[in-house]
Amino acid sequence: MSRVLLMLLAVLALPAQALELKPFSASYTADWKQVPISGTAGRSLTALDNGRWELSFEASMLVASLKETSTFRMENTAFLPLTYRFERSGLGKSKQIELDFDWTEKQVLGNDRGDPVRFPLNRGIQDKSTYQLVLQHDVAAGKQSMSYQVVDGDEIETYDFRVLGEERVRTKAGLIDAIKVERVRDPTQSSRKTVLWFAKDWNYLLVRLHQVEKDGKEYQIMLKDGEVDGRTVTGIAE
Repeated sequence: MSRVLLMLLAVLALPAQALELKPFSASYTADWKQVPISGTAGRSLTALDNGRWELSFEASMLVASLKETSTFRMENTAFLPLTYRFERSGLGKSKQIELDFDWTEKQVLGNDRGDPVRFPLNRGIQDKSTYQLVLQHDVAAGKQSMSYQVVDGDEIETYDFRVLGEERVRTKAGLIDAIKVERVRDPTQSSRKTVLWFAKDWNYLLVRLHQVEKDGKEYQIMLKDGEVDGRTVTGIAE
């Protein structure tokens, strides 16, 4: 077999696009359709010391607020969550979750609304924040369907996703070419719907999220402005 053919086969065997972990920050408009007041949301990825990263998300409006923060590290291409914190107030019951991922003892320890949480920790398990970064990386790699094991409350649940295709999203930063992805749920088990859009030209930054809850309430965040690895996110000229 010729050297050229060997090189071609090696290229074809690579993922569609390798996604390098890069710091980012983004602000969003946040809308609850049942509440006539818009809010704001922010999402960021920051490099810490000793190879650790922090992923945070905050959303607030007049009647509610939430904050979600994860720290993690990379080992080769694997995402290893280290800590997870979640706090929500308003719009009904308050909620607080604290989880620590001990990779030495191979266990997850913490509490969910005051109830103790303890799980064996296996490679591949994610928290409810880090799985979103893994999803971004898998979408960038050209995967069409994805499945993750996620610590969700007092259970480890399977989150399934599938790519719906490409779609141009109109944001305050301009028109963004995005990959549209949906959470796959059994309709006989849940009526919730979640759809996400990731920017192709901006390291697959989340530019839009739309969610419909079981009670029919709708929630959406839409990109207002952002920065990826020091570059300001700009849309396509019309």
